[in-house]
Amino acid sequence: MSKNTEQQTIKGAAALHDHVSALSDRLAQWLDNLSWVPSRLEKPLALITLLGGLLLIAWVLYVLVRPLLLRWMHRIIKHTPFSWDEKLFGFSVFRWATHFVPALFIYLVAPGLLKGSPTLVHVIVMTTYVYMVIAGFFVIDSLLNFIHSFHQESKTRRKFITGPLIQGIKLVAALIAVILIMAILIGKSPMILLGGLGMFASVLMLVFKDVILGLVAGIQVASNNMLKPGDWLEMPGNGAAGDVEEIGLTIVKVRNFDKSVTTIPTCSLVSQPFKNWHGMTESGGRRIKRNLLIDVNSIQLADESMLKRFREINLISEYLKQKESEIARWNREHSSSENQSPVNGRRLTNIGTFRAYIEAFLKSHPMLHQEGMTLLVRQLAPGERGLPIEIYCFTTTTAWVEYEKIQADIFDHLLAVAPEFNLRIFQQPSGSDMHAAFSGTVPK
Repeated sequence: MSKNTEQQTIKGAAALHDHVSALSDRLAQWLDNLSWVPSRLEKPLALITLLGGLLLIAWVLYVLVRPLLLRWMHRIIKHTPFSWDEKLFGFSVFRWATHFVPALFIYLVAPGLLKGSPTLVHVIVMTTYVYMVIAGFFVIDSLLNFIHSFHQESKTRRKFITGPLIQGIKLVAALIAVILIMAILIGKSPMILLGGLGMFASVLMLVFKDVILGLVAGIQVASNNMLKPGDWLEMPGNGAAGDVEEIGLTIVKVRNFDKSVTTIPTCSLVSQPFKNWHGMTESGGRRIKRNLLIDVNSIQLADESMLKRFREINLISEYLKQKESEIARWNREHSSSENQSPVNGRRLTNIGTFRAYIEAFLKSHPMLHQEGMTLLVRQLAPGERGLPIEIYCFTTTTAWVEYEKIQADIFDHLLAVAPEFNLRIFQQPSGSDMHAAFSGTVPK
């Protein structure tokens, strides 16, 4: 505001005060001229009349002028080329802002109109201050709700979380509003109250500990892009496994897959481990990583009868031709004969052929990614539970139900065909196995 504008505003306010004071004087003079009005009642009657008129005009401004003003503003907004201003109107920002109209009228008119009662003026002005502080807080609250809603509909909502930050600003605004109201009521400067709050800092830190920790955690989560609403969160320590619905200042709401809701303290996101499956859902493929445990006692060199059966398997027939040709050539070059010990030279094994079959089977599966994502069949170190054959691949869907069906179908097939390669799947001996071993019978 320029200096000239400020001076004009001051002059205008002074002129309004003079006009209102003159109106008050004329009313007092008119009552004094009425012979039927007792002299001791002139001042109270004038004060009541002026106060009633002030409140009546304020009520008219609140009931009639405010709706007309809002309707006029809504017409203007409808003709603007923007869409965000209509949402701003829908979040009641303008509705709360129009509460200043009757409040400012009382604030400007009351000191001159009721100058005969300074105490009443002080009470009315103080009440008006409190009313405007409350209205101002709700204007800020509505504006923050609009910003949060606008951000949720924007493309950047996946990159930055505004929920904890918005709630933190609301909390600070509420504290400032409370301090201002207290300062108005006791007639002291807000800075004096803020200075006095220093001695209560430890108490405030204790009371708002979760809020402060949640705000800091929310900023860390947002800045490091750790979690966003809509992500698939898995946090076994808190019993959460589902979609994140809301990240608030103090809690994170998770809708589990059984439709139950789990709430997690926001601060636990930076103090406890959790798994975010968002990267998996974005990639379009979900990983299968599971072992087949092969009984090492069933692993053997492939003899001719086994190779004859293997050649009839379509998926590995070409593989066997190439592998047998390669092995025969290597054995000739190294003077290794089939009549020698099978340990000499190179030989096909049932486990190696089974591994080649698994790889060919996975590469022919229509629901597995064949390019851009790893597809691997490998041996892990043998242990007390046999030889692990690890299957590592990615499905073409990330939907949980479909993923489990694909994984189950793959392992159903592999478990069923393992005996065709003279291999046994390892499992711990059961009661029937022990009974069969001691009785000499075959368990059913």
